Amino acid sequence: MDIQENVENIIFNILRNIGDELELDELKNPTLDTELYGINGNLDSLGLVSLIADLEESLNLEYNKQIILANEKAMSSKNSPFKNVYSLKEYIVSLLKK
Repeated sequence: MDIQENVENIIFNILRNIGDELELDELKNPTLDTELYGINGNLDSLGLVSLIADLEESLNLEYNKQIILANEKAMSSKNSPFKNVYSLKEYIVSLLKK
């Protein structure tokens, strides 16, 4: 499994868990187009924090690398990496390759 596919699976698994926890059907079967945060997002700020914390923990375990997703650059970026699953996956992969 390549890094893109692996990161995608990690995101999907966490979103399914959050979807079950928050009873959000849109997150129970996520796709790359699933909106995460923003105008049409499925997560409020608390849900986003939960997603970020779970992702950082899972990525640390999977890759043995400390990844910080919620940095100032990401949070203030015009094209937020938290817009949808695809943008989040691309953002994470770019951080892992550094």
